[in-house]
Amino acid sequence: MVDSTPANWRAADDFLAETLVGHDPALEAALAAQRDAGMPEIEVAPVAGKLLNLLVRMSGARRVLEIGTLGGYSTIWMARAVGEQGRVVTIEAEAANAEVARASIDAAGIGDRVDIRVGRAVDVLPTLVAGFDLVFIDADKESNTAYLDWAAKLGHPGTVVVLDNIGRDGEIVNPDTVDTKVLGTLEGLRMLGEDPRFDATALQTVGLKGWDGIAIALVV
Repeated sequence: MVDSTPANWRAADDFLAETLVGHDPALEAALAAQRDAGMPEIEVAPVAGKLLNLLVRMSGARRVLEIGTLGGYSTIWMARAVGEQGRVVTIEAEAANAEVARASIDAAGIGDRVDIRVGRAVDVLPTLVAGFDLVFIDADKESNTAYLDWAAKLGHPGTVVVLDNIGRDGEIVNPDTVDTKVLGTLEGLRMLGEDPRFDATALQTVGLKGWDGIAIALVV
């Protein structure tokens, strides 16, 4: 029997990515550009990128909102899925990150589908036009409730909302935690459970990103 260890989680994730995702020069180039720019390695795992792509396609989403661009890796996954007439609006707080993302997205051949807005998400969100079909939230966890509120305002009944990084290495069940990222995650999860605008569930994951997880909701 294989032990449940971080090394084996990573190995299993690598196997799943190799088997179900495969290699993609544009995506791998985007990651390389992100590494070269010294950005943190906090992008979604390949299997999670593929999940976002499938969720966009399954839901028929044509307008996607992403909060947290980083190097554009997840943006490329979703922009491919919206189709030629679809659009992704992605918000990035750091101008240098947005510049790297722009180059990688353009190199992937889907630059005309992606609108990168540079600035703090809480400042950019009020300027957007409502009607998004899917919202992916992967930014500062302390602002999760604000982002979820805007996801409901900018979405419509049936909008899919994906909230990333909800596992927090199990700290979500530590009553003594003082970690602001964990506290923000807890507030977001409670909001998804209590706010009548959402119907949600969550999944824990182990793999390339350690002990983590996602919440998935519908705007109702």
